[in-house]
Amino acid sequence: MDVDDLLTEIYDRLPDLVRAAVDGLSPAELLRSPAPGGNPVGWLVWHLTRIQDHHVADLLGAEQVWTTGDWAARFGLDPDPDDTGYGHTPQRVASVRPESSRALVDYYDAVAGRTRTFLAGLRPADLDRVVDEAWDPPVTLGVRLVSVADDGLQHAGQAGYVRGLLRAG
Repeated sequence: MDVDDLLTEIYDRLPDLVRAAVDGLSPAELLRSPAPGGNPVGWLVWHLTRIQDHHVADLLGAEQVWTTGDWAARFGLDPDPDDTGYGHTPQRVASVRPESSRALVDYYDAVAGRTRTFLAGLRPADLDRVVDEAWDPPVTLGVRLVSVADDGLQHAGQAGYVRGLLRAG
């Protein structure tokens, strides 16, 4: 299996997980926390998408999907390219207000499409390129892509779990 096929396989698992987490949820359900201070489904899916968008745009040296079109407005937010959800307080989590499950899926699909195109052009030697020297050891492209996929898969699983709690109660 080629490296681009392997990474594509990992990233291609996310769209179905995103859809399963949000499908049929009302805007109110997307905002409902499982417990005080807990992250709701809408925030979890928004966050995993923001991380992928932010990091892949950086790898491409391109503008984030978030800052183009009306994406931010569909979530009740400003198009701040640095707002990915990292470090959000419970109050800030509550400020992420997707207009619908469709907004979450549409934004994820736009980001995933760009990621898939990026992955299709990768070669094994590309993965050794250092993309972030702020860490020790420096982060390579391969490590960054695995980290983004790992983050996305974890948050998609959390969103699915929270959805189950919503529908069970």
